[in-house]
Amino acid sequence: QVQLVESGGGLVQAGGSLRLSCAASGTIFSNDVMGWYRQAPGKQRELVAIITRGGRIMHADSVKGRFTISRDNAKNTVYLQMNSLKPEDTAVYYCNWHSDYVGDYWGQGTQVTVSS
Repeated sequence: QVQLVESGGGLVQAGGSLRLSCAASGTIFSNDVMGWYRQAPGKQRELVAIITRGGRIMHADSVKGRFTISRDNAKNTVYLQMNSLKPEDTAVYYCNWHSDYVGDYWGQGTQVTVSS
């Protein structure tokens, strides 16, 4: 079992910044991948960014140049720095932990609202 605790969402004006954090605990495997997904009302959940334990990173095209994912392996924590936020970034953001051995775990979600 893996538990994920997210923090850092909120309300911000367009052009502003937020930083999301997600701490993992439980049975953590060394070859895991952590990431962020988001789901806007009426839309499917979509990938925002992922990062491997070794530091390989992928960002969705919609957030490249604005969002940066990072992680602290010693703390089993992943971060998402979100700059130049747009109203279309409004969504519930979910932390994800993945291992090929045990599959996926999800955080409870944190709301990010960007006002115009």
